[in-house]
Amino acid sequence: MSTNSATTPATGSAGGKASPGTYPDNEWALILGGSSGFGLATAKRLARAGLNILIVHRDRRGAMKTIQPHFDELAAIGTGLHIWNADAISPEKRGETLDSIAEAIGPEGRIRVLLHSIAFGNLKLIAPEKKVPRTAGPALAKRLGVDPAKLTEIADELFAEGEDGLHPLTSAPVYPDSSYLDEEDFSRTILAMGTSLLGWVQDLFARGLFAPDTRVFGLTSEGNEVAWKGYAAVSAAKVSLEALSRSIAVEFGPHGIRCNVIQAGVTDTPALRAIPGSDQLKSQARLRNPGGRLTTPEDVAGVIHLLSQDEASWINGEVIRVDGGEHISGATR
Repeated sequence: MSTNSATTPATGSAGGKASPGTYPDNEWALILGGSSGFGLATAKRLARAGLNILIVHRDRRGAMKTIQPHFDELAAIGTGLHIWNADAISPEKRGETLDSIAEAIGPEGRIRVLLHSIAFGNLKLIAPEKKVPRTAGPALAKRLGVDPAKLTEIADELFAEGEDGLHPLTSAPVYPDSSYLDEEDFSRTILAMGTSLLGWVQDLFARGLFAPDTRVFGLTSEGNEVAWKGYAAVSAAKVSLEALSRSIAVEFGPHGIRCNVIQAGVTDTPALRAIPGSDQLKSQARLRNPGGRLTTPEDVAGVIHLLSQDEASWINGEVIRVDGGEHISGATR
């Protein structure tokens, strides 16, 4: 059931309104996981460009107080908008939601953009952590003749205020040690953040809901190559998503469907903040990035908008980095 709808035609671009004529009036973006982070930023960016928006998200009632103002902002842009609070991973719920989507967009409605932005995964270690004592702080404290605990306390305070270079002197990240990832954890995470994209693509295609030139997007991260503690299940999901996207690009390409994956730099999203040690990840990214800052959801949304244009129709099956050069930088500030 649609929890919010606004079918006002697109208006002028001033004041955050939609730009007319960028997309056909009957075309829509379907965003899976559109209540925060990359999904929400992309919904806003595409709506401002004149594309009608469909959002499927899964949030508890208590979270809606924070989310609803963003949905109200989307509605005010003036393009078509329908929102469902439903489980995008369940095949049964997917079918019910697609029935409702087909009714909402009408017989002429078509999906131009499909973004898979589901962030639901297990963030646990796969083995007990063998802790290695940090020596820089105690050694510095000894040389300065100060209390090591006090030095760490001060370093933690300054680090929290943005002094990224102090991260080797701060308290070490704490990882859960009561349970570890098992095969079921991996299965659920890979389905949610990776292979669930296939069911949506297949069902939309079978229903004839795709536009003649559809763009499908997934989201990955540097964790597809680099092992971060607590990220093993999500890493496996990202790699699965990338492999799946290449198969979608090849097998659905002849039907006018392009599929690409965006590899964002480290971005301060709710999903990142759930990762143990995320503050250290962010500080290291800022120090390494040539731009001296984190990637933002808006950076990614802008690239998805670009890749949704007619001129990008020949980009297919790619992993595209949007990170300001973070991935290739071997230097720190």
